[in-house]
Amino acid sequence: ASARSRNLNSDAAGGIADMADNILEIRHLSKSFGTHEVLRDIDFDVKKGDVISIIGASGSGKSTLLRCVNLLETPTSGDILYHGENVTGKSVNAAKYRSHVGMVFQSFNLFNNMTVLKNCMVGQMKVLGRSKAEAQEQAMRYLEKVGMAPYVNAKPRQLSGGQKQRVAIARALASDPEMLLCDEATSALDPMTTQSILSLLQKINRELGITVVLITHEMAVIRQICNKVAILDGGKLAEQGTVDDVFMHTKSAAGRRLFGILPEQEEIPPQPAIRIVFDGEAAEKPIISKLVKDCGLDVNILSADIRQLNQKAYGQMLIARPQDPEDVKRVMEYLALEGLTVEEVHVP
Repeated sequence: ASARSRNLNSDAAGGIADMADNILEIRHLSKSFGTHEVLRDIDFDVKKGDVISIIGASGSGKSTLLRCVNLLETPTSGDILYHGENVTGKSVNAAKYRSHVGMVFQSFNLFNNMTVLKNCMVGQMKVLGRSKAEAQEQAMRYLEKVGMAPYVNAKPRQLSGGQKQRVAIARALASDPEMLLCDEATSALDPMTTQSILSLLQKINRELGITVVLITHEMAVIRQICNKVAILDGGKLAEQGTVDDVFMHTKSAAGRRLFGILPEQEEIPPQPAIRIVFDGEAAEKPIISKLVKDCGLDVNILSADIRQLNQKAYGQMLIARPQDPEDVKRVMEYLALEGLTVEEVHVP
């Protein structure tokens, strides 16, 4: 992060307190457009070094939430605290705040009449008051970091989608932000390009210590780079926590749909099942064959898969729930004694 002052009051004389563990705190945030309430009483924190995904179905309010965080929308109620300072107040310099909280858009938002280099310089000069030489030096530093230095004289129309997004990321980084907000930054890209952009964001997080908040509807984003997840459903925060914990102990219907436990379409009638969750090491053990042998029960496997989450391997298996409640109890107790996470669910 930059050493420059983070005080966001337009008439402030000095810096605010040193960086706390929480960079961003969202408190009871709600947003309405007329009579339509898009966000309702949202609460969550973003800590230094997090790569957090805000995920949800279309219309869940995730993009509106990010636009509120970046002050592109004004919350109807609630607070947004950046290092403990409420940025929704009238005295806050929004442009200066946005330089600390960089934004990467789905549609890139590059100036088509400017070269790659000028796209990365103009904001620095207008918002931060840097000289042309300073802005150019900073722009080149980050264009090299994202692999776009050979294209400094190109116009956006000459670039591929992935290249445009790399330029957009370099532009955001050139302001020395502590945090990057990415609004569906990979949804317009093909799978291979998506993977390269996610790898780039991961590299930025690790090497520069920049916190990353991603809005997405794609499970692949969570699997590849996130350590935390917040699930929005109908404008409400349905579930949040580490990726590991939310996957292992999924509580909400939205979370169950996300991890393939509930059907996406409500009209599909669910059936009772037992969900077994295990880490990569346990995947090598013959758990089901042992269960059949030791409990004397037939087991109908409905589905099974191994997933990479937060750079760890996790397995998930769904088996049909026995009809006899006593058999259900025996199976649940047996699997729990084996050290597995187990719960009764309903699946498609």
